[in-house]
Amino acid sequence: MGLELKYEEGQTPLDEEEKEGLKIKSLTTQEELDEFEQLNIEKAVEWTMRANLKPEKILTEKFVRDLHKRMYSEVWKWAGEFRKSEKNIGIKWTLIGIELKNLLDDTKYWIENKTYSPDEIAIRFKHRIVSIHCFPNGNGRHSRMMADIIMESIFQKEIFTWHQSNMVKADETRKEYINALRKADNGIVKPLIEFAKN
Repeated sequence: MGLELKYEEGQTPLDEEEKEGLKIKSLTTQEELDEFEQLNIEKAVEWTMRANLKPEKILTEKFVRDLHKRMYSEVWKWAGEFRKSEKNIGIKWTLIGIELKNLLDDTKYWIENKTYSPDEIAIRFKHRIVSIHCFPNGNGRHSRMMADIIMESIFQKEIFTWHQSNMVKADETRKEYINALRKADNGIVKPLIEFAKN
């Protein structure tokens, strides 16, 4: 039968080759997939709590990839690997490494020079890494976890609440999130910061 996926607004469809990377062949519905991904993500969250993450290690390509791998490796064979296909969102896949390096360098600069508040640095990072769209799937959840790690491990501040939602389901919270992302696309970051704190 195979996995039948239905995509909510703002979600990135997987191509057939990426779908082939599913490790649990018995999954057939979006709900089952979401459940397995969430269990994997919870293990990644536990790891971040125990790992004593060093600020200088966080803003590296290796960490960005390793976190995605920890979040999705029980579900997807390509977890932690940059996408190799064009998507409905994101830059050309061949530019991912360069653009991610630019983002990491910019973020280090913002931190060293206190260009923005800690909240804004974390949210600007989150927004830009989603617009790069490094991975075939899971970019939104990965970017939110990265923002939380930046808050907690670099700034020693409380993590964001993100409305206590994983935002996979299409509801008012997801709509509000997508609207805040679109505003950030136009350089208006405040609604996304406010969303992250609620």
